Amino acid sequence: GSAVGEGLRRLRAGQVIRRAGYDGEYGVISLFAPGELAVFQGQTTFLAPQAAEASAPAFSPAPKIVEKEAEAPAPSDGLNPEQAACVNTELAHVAVVAGPGTYRSLPRLLEAVSDGHPQIDVMLSREETYADIIPVRTDSNGVSAFISIMRGCNNVCSYCVVPYTRGAERSRDPRTIVREACDCFSRGYREVTLLGQNVDSYHWKGEDGEVTFAQLLEKVALISPELRVRFSTSNPQDFSDEVIYTMSAYDNICKHIHFPVQSGSNRMLEKMRRRYTREWYLSRVKRIRSIIPDCGITTDVIAGFCAETEEDHKQTLSLFEEVGYDTAFMFYYSERPGTYAARHWSDDVDIETKTRRLNEIIALQNRKSLESYRRDIGHRFKVLVEGPSKKNPSELCGRASNNKMCVWPDTAHKAGDYVEVEVVDCTSATLLCTLV
Repeated sequence: GSAVGEGLRRLRAGQVIRRAGYDGEYGVISLFAPGELAVFQGQTTFLAPQAAEASAPAFSPAPKIVEKEAEAPAPSDGLNPEQAACVNTELAHVAVVAGPGTYRSLPRLLEAVSDGHPQIDVMLSREETYADIIPVRTDSNGVSAFISIMRGCNNVCSYCVVPYTRGAERSRDPRTIVREACDCFSRGYREVTLLGQNVDSYHWKGEDGEVTFAQLLEKVALISPELRVRFSTSNPQDFSDEVIYTMSAYDNICKHIHFPVQSGSNRMLEKMRRRYTREWYLSRVKRIRSIIPDCGITTDVIAGFCAETEEDHKQTLSLFEEVGYDTAFMFYYSERPGTYAARHWSDDVDIETKTRRLNEIIALQNRKSLESYRRDIGHRFKVLVEGPSKKNPSELCGRASNNKMCVWPDTAHKAGDYVEVEVVDCTSATLLCTLV
């Protein structure tokens, strides 16, 4: 449900539409007639209510695009009542509503809608991985590309809707992943990020044997030492020593692990149906740092989950103190319809308490981030240039292997170059550097 994952799905949809004879740029695809807009491709999500609400204006009626409004498409069994209501009201003027598993159906849906019949297809495929569909890449910097290695999730965390909307885990054929990564490198990309809801559970079984995530990571790293490899997201209970040792063996596998904890309380972890304890999580962090001492570690956390007490909250704060994350994605709990938590427990922590607890976590993390970044002052890093700094066009920016953003004065290099920089100062989110 991340923005990266949703964006990648939209790019794959664009590729399928292009194969059917449509052409154009990301978001807008035109059909043959110059200057005549035939199809507008937009995207929303029901994974997060805020995201669905924010995207609604993008689907407002556009007379120049839709010549004649037709009857709204009838929802199928793939939509719950809340989603069906949205289709029949906010999206009533949309000609095609397609779910994330319907890429191959898009040409058929577009052909059918051209006859004046609104179309909807949101049925979930339990086998499709779209291994043979290469996305139309319009990445903002032309340097970093994202590659989906699997679909679905088997964890069924109590707060998460992904297993219900994406289905069970299905791993892509590793040969198609390596082929896609090779294609990216040949097109000038110098970094690929392997994506999955839980990449550590990637496991391909084929005629040539089995491939684990650590083995896949190695296969992609071997494409070229000039191709950086990242991955996201890891689930602590599945994160193996084999992955850590593979990371340490290859310089071009970036030394950064996004390691979602969600809570520091064992009671909350059990209620969230996370299949690890606080103690197990801390032992994994210790293991990572014993093998890769300079590895960057970031996390996700949820404040104010169902029945969370002040003691549970204090356990989360103490875990943040102990681990010392570089950065964190921090949210308060927002109930998702249809999840295990929504069906079994009351969202009983009031918004004022959620907000206070979240702010306490944020304040603590800001302090730990600054401490982490300050430790890098005086160190040198190999950085992949992403482009000009947003604040100063005479400066360039890029990420070190540990995923920390670096900024330095430079007009001689360009996006895609590797440079060596030395850290001279920092903020809690950026390393301020000079070119070596």
